[in-house]
Amino acid sequence: MQKNKKTLIVIAGPTAIGKTALAIKVAQHYQTEIISADSRQFFKEMSIGTAKPSKEELSQAKHHFIDSHSIQEEVSVGSFEKEAISKIEALFVEHDVLVMVGGSGLYINAVLFGFDELPKADENLREQLNQQLTAEGIEKLQIQLKELDPLYYSEVDIQNPQRIIRALEVCMSTGKPFSSFRKTEAKNRSFESIIIGLNTDRTKLYDRVNHRVDQMITAGLVEEVTNLKEFKDLNALKTVGYSEIFNYLEENISLAEAIEKIKQNTRNFAKRQLTWFRKYPQINWFEPSDLENIIKTIERLFDEPYQRKN
Repeated sequence: MQKNKKTLIVIAGPTAIGKTALAIKVAQHYQTEIISADSRQFFKEMSIGTAKPSKEELSQAKHHFIDSHSIQEEVSVGSFEKEAISKIEALFVEHDVLVMVGGSGLYINAVLFGFDELPKADENLREQLNQQLTAEGIEKLQIQLKELDPLYYSEVDIQNPQRIIRALEVCMSTGKPFSSFRKTEAKNRSFESIIIGLNTDRTKLYDRVNHRVDQMITAGLVEEVTNLKEFKDLNALKTVGYSEIFNYLEENISLAEAIEKIKQNTRNFAKRQLTWFRKYPQINWFEPSDLENIIKTIERLFDEPYQRKN
């Protein structure tokens, strides 16, 4: 790491692991601000189902990219890269260190290394795949992706039809796996990065996931989703926690079945997040409660101990 260079501390890991709480503590330690890299917490209409930081948590450290967009806006990985880099460079004028936190691997990857230029979308093929989604459900598309690109299938949120359809477009139009286009040379950034990964015992993680889903239901997830029924076909809402409740509201399954589905799909998503982040050779893994050793490791990775601004 170059001496005195601006540094982005990335806190990554699976859902429900405790990234928000740790990010706030790290931001407070360095008297700095937080960039959210959660692909659903951008949307101001989605709060309970995205486990957004509470008002109290938001008051403890300044956050960016929370409630920054509407579900009716299209937020892509490419657009987030541009917005986030612009915000990071502006914040580095006042801060030597920033914290980025999230579980959306593609979005974190875009900020750290740049977003790969992918083949142009085939609108006809996209329409065909969307029609297939409507007629046959997401399961058939998942099977197709697993056959055409098992590597990407093992990493992607397979409950997200937008991501699956985009990958299938590339696979089917080029005859090559989608993952083969994600190997371009990393972009040069004006800052260094330190990546902290959070993980814990698998049983403990799954217990945390299940408990969080129960908390969401108690907090009013069904009411939140009910109020968004007219927008159910928007990409932002085709995600775990919302899709299952829409299915319940359409009387296809019981509420108990919907809750169990959310837990199951969230646990599966957590496994995929871990698969994604484990591919970073420079990641430093910790238990979420190990703040002391996390700070020690960050300090060690600086060229010299970080001097807080007065």
